[in-house]
Amino acid sequence: MLRALAVDDERPSLEELLYLLNADPRVGTAEGAGDATEALRRINRALESGPGGPEAIDVVFLDINMPGLDGLDLARLLTGFAQPPLVVFVTAHEDFAVQAFDLKAVDYVLKPVRKERLAEAVRRAAELRAAELRDAAPRIPVSEPDPDHIPVELGGVTRFVNVEDITHVEAQGDYARLHTTKGSHLVRIPLSTLEERWRSRGFVRIHRRHLVALRHIGELRLDAGTVSVLVGAEELQVSRRHARELRDLLMRRP
Repeated sequence: MLRALAVDDERPSLEELLYLLNADPRVGTAEGAGDATEALRRINRALESGPGGPEAIDVVFLDINMPGLDGLDLARLLTGFAQPPLVVFVTAHEDFAVQAFDLKAVDYVLKPVRKERLAEAVRRAAELRAAELRDAAPRIPVSEPDPDHIPVELGGVTRFVNVEDITHVEAQGDYARLHTTKGSHLVRIPLSTLEERWRSRGFVRIHRRHLVALRHIGELRLDAGTVSVLVGAEELQVSRRHARELRDLLMRRP
């Protein structure tokens, strides 16, 4: 749950932004500040409290055009902190987008703020914050990986998923989402690494985004030149380059 700070010198805009943030289920708390100076005092308290402290702030939704210290000035100051909050600019001005992203902004939302557009900015901030927490979590060194299980993080607890229970794997950037009959788990391992590691265990690439366990394929479907497979209740597309190999493997499958 994100802890957010909204900064805007125009009271109606600030109240509207706070209303939209509080309505988003990924936001736990949302506070407001009427100018950059007030916001900086609040952020200093957050940094003194620490990332897990009661005063912590994960993301700042920041207007640009404000009297005195403007939003870009505040963002520049934040880059000097060791653990600054994420920044999303919310502004009526299109001209500062390049400067904003040079300052490592998560997103640049134009006014009038649309609910769907703000939700996308919140999603990006939530995913980045979650990735930061995973990267900061202590790692337990092991001599060799367990070939039958893969560790996953769930709410700060490490659990071990049996590879035999994984039906398919979906690429998500540098991460991979493991799908099982009971749910899914995100791990920081590229799909290509899992493909090489699990090839001998019956996993086959069917698409640039998907790796599938042959034993969990229920149907192979052909429709107007397109090929797909049914894995549980989910239908997955098979790319042309992988279709022939997949058919051959399924034909030889015991």
